[in-house]
Amino acid sequence: MATDTSFWQASDEDVAAIVGAWHRDPFAVLGLHRAAPGGTSGFALRAFVPGAETVAAIDDAGTPVATLTQRGEGGFFEALVPGRTGRFGYRLHATRGTARWSFRDAYSFGPVLGAIDDHLLVEGTHRRLYERLGAHLAVHENIEGVRFAVWAPHARRVSVVGDFNAWDGRRHQMRKRIDSGLWEIFIPDVGEGTVYKFEIVGADGALQPLKADPFGFAAELRPSTASVVARTDELLWDDTAWLTARTARDARRAPMSIYEVHLGSWKRHYDGSFYNWDEIAAALIPYAVDLGFTHLEFMPVNEHPLDDSWGYQPIGLFAPTRRFGDPAGFARLVNRAHVAGLGVILDWVPAHFPTDVHGLAHFDGSALYEHPDPRRGFHPDWNTAIYDYGRREVANFLIASAVYWLDRFHVDGLRVDAVASMLYLDYSRKPGEWLPNADGGNDNRDAIGFMQRANTLAYGAHPGTMTIAEESTAFSGVSAPVHAGGLGFGFKWNMGWMHDTLEYISHDPVHRRWHHDRMTFGLLYAFTENFVLPLSHDEVVHGKGSILGRIPGDDWQRFATLRAYYGFMWGHPGKKLLFMGQEFGQRQEWNFRWQLDWHLLEQPLHRGVQDCVRDLNAIYKREPALHAADCEGSGFRWIVVDDADQSVIAWLRLGRATDPPVVVVSNFTPVPRTDYRIGVPDDGAWDEILNTDGTQYGGSGMGNLGRVTATADPSHGYPASLALTLPPLATVFLRRATA
Repeated sequence: MATDTSFWQASDEDVAAIVGAWHRDPFAVLGLHRAAPGGTSGFALRAFVPGAETVAAIDDAGTPVATLTQRGEGGFFEALVPGRTGRFGYRLHATRGTARWSFRDAYSFGPVLGAIDDHLLVEGTHRRLYERLGAHLAVHENIEGVRFAVWAPHARRVSVVGDFNAWDGRRHQMRKRIDSGLWEIFIPDVGEGTVYKFEIVGADGALQPLKADPFGFAAELRPSTASVVARTDELLWDDTAWLTARTARDARRAPMSIYEVHLGSWKRHYDGSFYNWDEIAAALIPYAVDLGFTHLEFMPVNEHPLDDSWGYQPIGLFAPTRRFGDPAGFARLVNRAHVAGLGVILDWVPAHFPTDVHGLAHFDGSALYEHPDPRRGFHPDWNTAIYDYGRREVANFLIASAVYWLDRFHVDGLRVDAVASMLYLDYSRKPGEWLPNADGGNDNRDAIGFMQRANTLAYGAHPGTMTIAEESTAFSGVSAPVHAGGLGFGFKWNMGWMHDTLEYISHDPVHRRWHHDRMTFGLLYAFTENFVLPLSHDEVVHGKGSILGRIPGDDWQRFATLRAYYGFMWGHPGKKLLFMGQEFGQRQEWNFRWQLDWHLLEQPLHRGVQDCVRDLNAIYKREPALHAADCEGSGFRWIVVDDADQSVIAWLRLGRATDPPVVVVSNFTPVPRTDYRIGVPDDGAWDEILNTDGTQYGGSGMGNLGRVTATADPSHGYPASLALTLPPLATVFLRRATA
């Protein structure tokens, strides 16, 4: 008499679907299941073990449970486990010939996500989405392993693949959470360092290229592209004093002198290989501290496939690049900077992403992260995809990335790249190539809302941090608070100032009189935003040459002009940013494939520029008048604005009422000016606290002998005046003497 197995055996259709990897819900078939609903017949135990000839189950107490029978030859095994009234843990023991292996069954575990995760993702308000999605080392149902979760709402199937399952997408098919489009699975007995990707079948049944984890915390070194299980929740820190002081600091009124660095080309080993995170920290941090910079700004450290993109086409928005080591190494770099008194700013790129097949493009077989309409979802300048900022889940993903770097890595700020390209729907597009708003407008309201939410959350979660916009247009309120209708950034790069002043110094001194307004125009709008004055990497590539390289004249004139220009910049309202190499007068334009020309520091003129930058940073930090009102009109007053014929500019910097004022005077011709009279607010002694023509910098040594006395002779609308000697191609700083 045949035994009835219909009440516990899987159907032929289910077996075929599991073996063929097209079952809609493999968790409903595999693992432990009641043999009969509501009955006492025990459990059906089913497993998919391709390549095995025999499979047996042993429970956690070491008791044999069952020998499973294979259905067909595809690797589907099952058995009835009678007499068991409750669920139990077990291991599967498989054989093939003489081979033996043992493992826990991922399908014996329950879900790792909950309804609140579904709700918050769909709502777009999951504050710590990175704690739920991605790959996380975990103890689940008392067993160690890794929980994986990914968002792919249009996918028919998603599997985790890696060395642990021979990259076989049939073995770890994930559980789909219907309400949110999240897929999840807990895989026992895998750990830190596991290499993995997601295998995705789209809604049309097409198998997609293997995808890296959008929330991956680490990645393989290029050209390999898989994600790597890593933990960033147990990083070691001793920067409490720094973080406490940061919270109390008003960045607008504090000195901020930023050293912008491309970590792959600042310094390299002699064989051309990269420094690792610890080697970077050991060399870069003391260097920046010695020169008096307050912050390091790193060009993107996110994982990116192509070195030539400098990191601005990122794949891993949560992964420090493997080029320099693991995430813990990056954390040590930030920690060491903080202990040394340096802030760390990261370039962050939510404006676009590359279309590499292992990345976000058509992630689940459809336009998911990118806007589905190419008029909004494709960037013609960079041949990259543009995020769909209006999709709540996508905005949540990006905001989670921003907050992740603040949360996990203690970074002090994010400089957001290419903000203008996000603000305008017609950015770099011809008529007919862009999709306007319903009212015909060209402002990207979804992107604006996204930036406002990101800034609000960043500042709310981490007081004392900052966001900085690279924004090249006159869009109003970039650094105004969100509650006042602004975008909510803390600062904005002053691109107009940069372009105008660089153009000015590129003219021969005899012609500068005709371009005088390039140096003064910026003060017409200097306080409409909280500005950073950037001399960035973009100005020393693509044939533009270095800053020094665009200045005309012989070497003496070129270096003198460079020092005078830096003096003008450090005396001008606004925070400061200098790209690496310009602090010592790099002659060639930046080559990201090799290190800076450090040998130039063997030459006195290059050392002189470096010494000048060091001293400029020192007085900028020491004198409140030079930084306390960088972003406020009350901190600036013109003295000489219209002396174009002699290319002389002079102004007054002011701090609080008790801070000594500082006068800054620049002479951009090689002609010394003697007995040059300027107005000042007080008579009495004024100290010359810095002169870029000093002999220690390679200058002629002309100046005012350290101190000059103002007399009660009105000039330029001030009650007193100074008769100065203005050195050739130089900037001088004078402070009201306090004793």
